[in-house]
Amino acid sequence: MSVLQSLKNIIESRGASYVILIDPDKNNQKSILSQVETANCSNVDAIFVGGSLMMDMNYNDRVEQIKKLSNIPVVLFPGGVNQINKYFDAVLFMSLLSGRNPHYLIGEQVISAPIIKDLKLETIPTGYILLDGGTVTSVEFMSGTRPIPMDKEDIVASHALAGQYLGMQFIYLEAGSGAEHAVTKEIIEVVDDTIDIPIIVGGGIRTPSLADLAVKAGASVIVTGTAVEKNSNCMEEFANAVHWKG
Repeated sequence: MSVLQSLKNIIESRGASYVILIDPDKNNQKSILSQVETANCSNVDAIFVGGSLMMDMNYNDRVEQIKKLSNIPVVLFPGGVNQINKYFDAVLFMSLLSGRNPHYLIGEQVISAPIIKDLKLETIPTGYILLDGGTVTSVEFMSGTRPIPMDKEDIVASHALAGQYLGMQFIYLEAGSGAEHAVTKEIIEVVDDTIDIPIIVGGGIRTPSLADLAVKAGASVIVTGTAVEKNSNCMEEFANAVHWKG
């Protein structure tokens, strides 16, 4: 079964899917492996792996270790074409819909497509929408794109609908790593009312109650990164909040 179909089945059967995001560029080997081990026994549905930069030459080795240790799908959350390798089960094939930098709308995708084909990686077409979470994020800085303000629900919804019409399988609403504010309930509700494909929400979701709020507003996939970096033991609480169908 494909990773995409597996995630959709979980959304259907459990209400929503819970994913953790691991950044393998921070040179925290023991912490990374500990997060994977905890994820295996905490009802986490998948692991997204990625970051904005590769800070040393051990990135591929860390991804290989994550894959060997993980009992759940390992999916690339790409920061650039140089992060693609054979150890992933799938890759979020993303277009930064909210930006106007053509390199992240289509440029990186053209460069990476032949590599992905050669490695026979599953692709999950994803429309990525960056929102203003109250701080300048790595994505904003590295991509040279401005986030959409949180009070512009109609603009966010229009971008999401365009992504659906372009054939995306998911719309990713992102407040950014370490965001001061998570994606608002109002934005999730408006986007959910506008589109017919699942919504991924990440950035600033520090507590299970915030995850629960996002799911009730219409999110189908919840992604946490910073929260589980600080305390990997909270994964099961997040999973219980997200899997509202039990």
